[in-house]
Amino acid sequence: MAIKFRADMRGSLVALVTPMDAAGAVDYPAVDRLIDWHADSGTAALVVAGTTGESATLTHDEHAELIRYVAGQARGRIPVVAGTGSNSTAQTIALSQAVAGSEIVAFLVVTPYYNKPTQEGMFRHFTAIADAVEQPLILYNVPVRTAVDLLPETVGRLAEHPRIGALKEATGEVERVGRLRALCGEEFSLYSGDDATARDFMLAGGDGVISVTANVAPRAMADMCGAALAGDSARAAERDAPLAALHDALFVESNPIPVKWALNRMNRIAAGIRLPLTELSGPHHAQVQGALTEAGALS
Repeated sequence: MAIKFRADMRGSLVALVTPMDAAGAVDYPAVDRLIDWHADSGTAALVVAGTTGESATLTHDEHAELIRYVAGQARGRIPVVAGTGSNSTAQTIALSQAVAGSEIVAFLVVTPYYNKPTQEGMFRHFTAIADAVEQPLILYNVPVRTAVDLLPETVGRLAEHPRIGALKEATGEVERVGRLRALCGEEFSLYSGDDATARDFMLAGGDGVISVTANVAPRAMADMCGAALAGDSARAAERDAPLAALHDALFVESNPIPVKWALNRMNRIAAGIRLPLTELSGPHHAQVQGALTEAGALS
């Protein structure tokens, strides 16, 4: 039987950006402000140091320090999920164990990228990690970034592990929800990883979304998710409509380029981002700003 996550781990979980200064150093005062904002805005959990958090450019020490810091600052106010995945099983275990003493509720572990393991390879990868830690794992399937697709049948096998309790499914294929629910059971948490289809994902039986859009519109995303989880499709559609342009605009260039530009435009963070990522290209500024305005995210 897979671990059942906390009741408040439903709805809008934010895939948190990592604020950085102009030199690329982590901006911890800005991190504090983001934690406070999300805690006050109905966000269900902070997912720290994932893809949106530029995990690929953080050193091991920076990665662990960021997770420990956020867990400490968020304590008692909002749950924290630690992104610790990589394409190395051993390195993923080492990082997960390095932060295991922090007040985190789960690890988000992405499918191994670039080396393109088989389904059996991914099954063994996640099993080895789950065997090595005490907190539950959220599997993360995002084929567009990793070049591998964790199939529902493999997720079903993994769901039998007592410390594998959830999946972030970022294919945008809402039809997978029913198959995953049948294979994994009601106790297994299913999160969308695609903002544009998250509403339909929840209406189809999912438990929430690990969201990029929630970085800039946390209250609106929380409200939309609440309606969808209540089965109120009309209200969910009404709440989602002003966010639709954001769901698209925040991916006009590789994530997190647009969302960090948006948060800078909102005076929430500085403009810092690490190479090989660069600041949002000028031709896209109007689209992202227009989407922010439509969503009511600019004062």
